[in-house]
Amino acid sequence: MRDSELADIRNLPLFRSMTEQNFVSLTRAAYDQTFPPQVKLIEEGAMADFLHIVVEGSVELFAGWRDRETTLAVVRPVSTFILAACIKDAPYLMSARTLEKTRIILVPSVDLRATFRIDPEFAMATISELAMSYRSVVRHAKDLKLRNARERLAAYVLRQSQMANGAVGFVLPIEKRLLASFLGITPESLSRAMKSLQEVGAKVDGQRVIITDRKALEAYAQPTALIDGPEYEGSAGFDLPDARAEAEAIGL
Repeated sequence: MRDSELADIRNLPLFRSMTEQNFVSLTRAAYDQTFPPQVKLIEEGAMADFLHIVVEGSVELFAGWRDRETTLAVVRPVSTFILAACIKDAPYLMSARTLEKTRIILVPSVDLRATFRIDPEFAMATISELAMSYRSVVRHAKDLKLRNARERLAAYVLRQSQMANGAVGFVLPIEKRLLASFLGITPESLSRAMKSLQEVGAKVDGQRVIITDRKALEAYAQPTALIDGPEYEGSAGFDLPDARAEAEAIGL
């Protein structure tokens, strides 16, 4: 593992407060592996043997039932997944697969639980991360249950703009199939919702999104901190990666 990657991992909220000795011991026992695209890393229902840390590439967290499948999150560097199952020593509730060539640090769950018992700062950081993930799940559930498809998309556009420092334009960070699954709609419904956004202050051209009337979009989506946050600090909750601002590309 490169020193720069160790520093990035050390800076994650989960690890930054633990003792240096325990951090070195934990990472010394870890495995460093690179996987090609579309490799299933974990299977829902299997026991959680490792905490995964994404240092390069991207990973989709998803779940299935009968012939249906849904995207729960996309994890990009540097982030961890799935902490709760590792600490609980329980089966994974989600599956994971690489979306591109991806490098993963695998930390044995047994070592993670042992460190939890002896390092109070790491234990507090773990509890904080699990609490944030729980709150992220509640926000996502409220978004799915209380808003219609176009409202969810409008709120998503505003969140992405906010995370891109208020940019009027940005590039969707994932393919539309994954975005549709995350928003709980079909790709066809997403396409219709994107076209209809023009009526309420935004337009979509391929992977680019441009907010044409922010006030109108906000009036329609009515963003609220109790659903949309922000409450995020580098943990892998139920969310998608940040958009890339495109201000220069649209002449802003």
